[in-house]
Amino acid sequence: MSTEVSDQITQKSASNLALAFVVLPRHKRASMSALYAFCREVDDVADEETVPVDQRRRRLAAWREDIRRACEGGKTEFAVNRELQPFISEFRLPFSLFEELICGVEMDLVQTRYPDYDALEAYCYRVASVVGLLSVEIFGYSDARCRDYADALGKALQLTNILRDIGNDAARGRIYVPQTELERFGVSEQEILQNQPSERFQKLAASVALRARGFYSRARSVLPPGDRRSMVAAELMGTVYWRLLRKLETHGFPVLAPEPTRLGKLQKIILILLAWCRVKTGIPLVRYGV
Repeated sequence: MSTEVSDQITQKSASNLALAFVVLPRHKRASMSALYAFCREVDDVADEETVPVDQRRRRLAAWREDIRRACEGGKTEFAVNRELQPFISEFRLPFSLFEELICGVEMDLVQTRYPDYDALEAYCYRVASVVGLLSVEIFGYSDARCRDYADALGKALQLTNILRDIGNDAARGRIYVPQTELERFGVSEQEILQNQPSERFQKLAASVALRARGFYSRARSVLPPGDRRSMVAAELMGTVYWRLLRKLETHGFPVLAPEPTRLGKLQKIILILLAWCRVKTGIPLVRYGV
């Protein structure tokens, strides 16, 4: 089955998530490419700020109905959903998770602040953990604890993204760091929006990193040993984002600049090669969350 449109979207994105697909067998790689393309498309609809909010909401409603038809075996309108549909059937991917994901990206249409970690982590579940829950169905597992692993790792990755992108999000008027945390460390919204670093901000950023570390640790601890090999792509993602988090910590959280910190291409290639070798030899990936 062809995934030509999805592959083009995935390759164009050059994201850390898509990077991890290279360690998968061809069929699962095609499946993940189709899933990722769906996630990319709906996220791009929500983030297109030159388009009025009502129009973006209607577009997301169209995607919701189209993916519902795909899950029910009906005729789909969007090419990405047509390519995803056979994998939805094969891996029994439920519409309820696609619905949660769309609800998550819809939050970005109007919500630019989060009162506390409960609210933020509900958002992280929808836009990240749900992707993990869909992904593990494609990867395959024997122990249901892999779903807890997907939930925790998704939140770890999303919190790392939120920390890295504080400056980039602020340039768009968004602050994902909870209001309770700003108050706890005495950091005002204006300091973030105007890119004003301080010792107080450093402590705030360190607290977000610590929160992310907790989810990395939980993901590492709940992943059943018997399913580590099938979760190699997720483990590679965890390793890449863990290295990114460590880089932010080591460099004192340079996250207020509009241009986010990234891992170098060579470092990513080395991580992929290590992951591939470890899959072939059965050795677990480098541990994160320690």
